Amino acid sequence: MYPVLIVEDEKAIADLIEMTLEGFGYRCVKAFDGEQAADLIDKDRFDLILLDVMLPGIDGFSLMEYIMPTGTPVIFLTAKSSVEDRVRGLRAGAYDYIIKPFAPDELLARVDGLMRHTGRRNRTIRVWDAEINPDVRTVTKNGSTVSLTPREFDLLMVFVLNQGIVLYRDVLFERVWRLDSEANTRTLDIHISRLRKKLGWEHQIRSVPKIGYILEAEP
Repeated sequence: MYPVLIVEDEKAIADLIEMTLEGFGYRCVKAFDGEQAADLIDKDRFDLILLDVMLPGIDGFSLMEYIMPTGTPVIFLTAKSSVEDRVRGLRAGAYDYIIKPFAPDELLARVDGLMRHTGRRNRTIRVWDAEINPDVRTVTKNGSTVSLTPREFDLLMVFVLNQGIVLYRDVLFERVWRLDSEANTRTLDIHISRLRKKLGWEHQIRSVPKIGYILEAEP
């Protein structure tokens, strides 16, 4: 796999993107303006370019004309949320268009979707002592398969994509059960109890009183 090129002039955002992607096995290279990005594209190959629209010097739309002949897929990152801007970005050849601010797990889901669609992804995620393959939705520990229900796997992925972050119960309901009116507090507690038991993560998935749950970050 080739690295992901992050073209973003705000260092804090670039660092957040890098931390999110590298935590799940992606190598990253950063550029903070269009000219620096063009130099990197000249010298190296990339599996994906995450491209901010509002860049100093050469803007993202102009840089797209330089990227297109390389065949490298692009996801635009921008605060410009109008329909016209989104259409312009997609017509310029971008694969996707993500509006700032965005959640890290949304970014990772979009990147994973592109990598899967273009055949560029071949990886597993290792968290604590478990290996997770999001494509085939399998989990293994010490070489043995851990059998999870679809809901349990969805719940696990929400925790994994937000490791070290306290998740409110409402957030877990929204992301795992969505519009299912049958879900309730007892349902969530039962699923988390089963997930802890199956993975042996009694201490890794911790309850936060009156708030929700957290998958502890690894030391």
